[in-house]
Amino acid sequence: MEDVLIPLIIFGAIFGIVYVIVSARHKEKMAMIERGADPELFRSKPLKFSQYNLFKYGLFLIGIAVGLIIGGMMAEAHLMDEVTGYFSSILFFGGLALVIAYLLRNKLEKD
Repeated sequence: MEDVLIPLIIFGAIFGIVYVIVSARHKEKMAMIERGADPELFRSKPLKFSQYNLFKYGLFLIGIAVGLIIGGMMAEAHLMDEVTGYFSSILFFGGLALVIAYLLRNKLEKD
């Protein structure tokens, strides 16, 4: 019974949150149109990805992959508990990758 009930509750909660957000956004748009706002304000603009963002995300994913590899090595060598090794390595190398991306951006902007 619990195996079915928990996914249904999670799905219902996600559906409820999305429904509330969409209906609130619709009510807000209708109120603005009634007050004479320009309908063009509601059109979404296409997402722009700069080269730096793509570089940063790529470097972050590489950091996570390195963290998984190092975490696996630490778990195999019994240096650390398996969960702790993976979790700490992923966070450390993912954060390190973001710091490196920030430092490289500053260096490139100065040049």
